[in-house]
Parts: sequence; C-alpha cells; structure tokens
Amino acid sequence: MNDRFSAEVAGVSALAEPARRALYLYVAEQQDPVSREQAASACELPLHSAKFHLDRLVDEGLLDVTYRRLTGRTGPGAGRTAKLYQRSDREVSVSLPERHYDLVGAILATAVDRSSTGGMAVQDAVAEAATARGRAIAAAAGPVAGDDLERSSAVLRENGYAPRPDDGGLCLANCPFDRLAREHTELVCGMNVALVSGVLEGLGCESLEAVLDPAPGLCCVKAQRR
Repeated sequence: MNDRFSAEVAGVSALAEPARRALYLYVAEQQDPVSREQAASACELPLHSAKFHLDRLVDEGLLDVTYRRLTGRTGPGAGRTAKLYQRSDREVSVSLPERHYDLVGAILATAVDRSSTGGMAVQDAVAEAATARGRAIAAAAGPVAGDDLERSSAVLRENGYAPRPDDGGLCLANCPFDRLAREHTELVCGMNVALVSGVLEGLGCESLEAVLDPAPGLCCVKAQRR
C-alpha cells in the first residue's frame, strides 16, 4: 500500500469515531476559527475529550490551528492567546481499487485551456498536458533508488497503477481512471500512455517506454523494455 493511500485511509478513519466526526463537522461549518470550549459546548462533549479529538484531527491534517486573543485586546492584561481550530484545505477521498479522477480533471482542464488559446487539436493538447503532468509527478518523487524497473515501479505504485514485473517490463494491474477509460476509451487511454511516458521520461528511465497493451483486468498501458 503506497504512502499517500495510507494517509488518505488514516484521514478517513479518523472520522469514524462519532465524537470526532461531530467536532469536525461543527468546525468545518463555522465561518471563523473556534475554540475548544466552543466546540465542546456545541457537540455536548467534556472539554478534555473535545481537546483530545480536535488535536487528533489536527494531527491527521483535517483541521488547522491558529492562535488569537479572543478579547480582541493587545498588550498587558489582554489575556492569554487562545488555540483556535478551523477546517484545513486538505481534501480526503478513498476508493478501492485506487482511482485518481481529480488528476484526469486537472489534465483535461489544462488541455482545454491549451486547445482554446493555442488552436491545438484536443487530443494533442491532452497528450501534451498529460506528458507534462507525468514529468511533474516524477520530479515530485525526488531521488528514487534502483534500476529503471525499480524506480518506475515505485513512482507508478504511489500513483495508483499497481505495477508488477512482466516479461522484462511492467504491467499495470490497476487503472486509476477506470470508469472514464471505459466510457471514453480512446481519449483516456491516449492520455494514460502520455502520462506514463512523462513519468518514465522524468525519471530518466531510457530503457522503458509506455505502450498501449490492453488486456482483461489490467490498465491499457504497459511499461515495456525498448
């Protein structure tokens, strides 16, 4: 299980506890940051319990903390700074098998912009945007140890492809865009090839290339030896 998926599962699991979920929903609905006392009172929880659950939500990245004097005064006698909670910008979603429809949306939005402003054909714009995103994914992974197969496998696994060795290359046992690929096969599979190509290029894996190789139960793309 990759690190990002584990983090997403942990974030969702944190909300399984009823009191913690109630606190999160209360804080998320407020326009301004709230104190633990406000949250405890609103959710009818003991203060020590609210503090524990709020801090757990902070640890999971679901809430952010700010500090402010609630009196609005400054200087001597203004009172202690209060710890306040607010919803974080983190978005959490978990799907099994792993899917990344947000990534498709970002690539297609970039492609539409390029197509509308530059007069590029849509499929060409999608391929260009997907390749660029693949390179960015590789760059974000930082240094990855191992040979081409090991390095590409590590990065593709982190992005939901479930790679496994196959005849000197990698077959991808999961398509992160499965539902869209079924409905818009030519467009999405072409995007998928460009995305994986960008990852391989960004990692400097010159011995591998991304090719269309659809098979039942697998992603339509394979990273095969040149």
